[in-house]
Amino acid sequence: MIQLSDISRVFQMGDQAVHALDHIDLEINSGEYVSIMGPSGSGKSTLLNVIGLLDRPNSGQYLLDGRNVTDLSETEQAQVRREKIGFIFQSFHLVPRLTAAENIELPLILTGMPPSERKLRVQETLDAFDLGNRAQHRPAELSGGQRQRVAIARATILRPTALLADEPTGNLDHRIGSEVMALLENLNQVGTTLIVVTHDRELGVRAHRRLGMRDGKIAADEK
Repeated sequence: MIQLSDISRVFQMGDQAVHALDHIDLEINSGEYVSIMGPSGSGKSTLLNVIGLLDRPNSGQYLLDGRNVTDLSETEQAQVRREKIGFIFQSFHLVPRLTAAENIELPLILTGMPPSERKLRVQETLDAFDLGNRAQHRPAELSGGQRQRVAIARATILRPTALLADEPTGNLDHRIGSEVMALLENLNQVGTTLIVVTHDRELGVRAHRRLGMRDGKIAADEK
């Protein structure tokens, strides 16, 4: 599904070039559950952003489902993201003025789905994530765990083939974080490719495959 060949990403910091990704070769098959771990600055979030088409490499080739997506236009990349990739972030990124149901509905609006079909899909998703009684609450009225469930529901409502999570439990306590990870793992068990960046080794080792990064390189690849 995901094939990176000789991928490099360089950031210019003053007069110094920082190699966030240094000639990465990586293949991730459909349905895999992969964690990416490493110290701060090792390149793990940059790698996730490249996989998710949120950042462009300076060199190398990225094939997604056999299609070269490296040099697509921003509009074309956005279309691929909508069709194939869901994102979950540490800070939730919910729209404060919208209710839980409206936040979840946003991706459907962007695709132009008819209102009647949107309403049905949103209700199904609210029920699936046990958010029915929080549908009309805004993010400020939800707990951290509920906000992350809304974020996951929004990320998966278009049924992406890959789900990318960057420190998804970073703002949650241990118990709620474990519940969120179990929710993500349930999605993986029904076929969604799951890629999780985490600094928490206890969470990272839950993955079926574990990548260790250091200095922009993949230093370990364990199953």
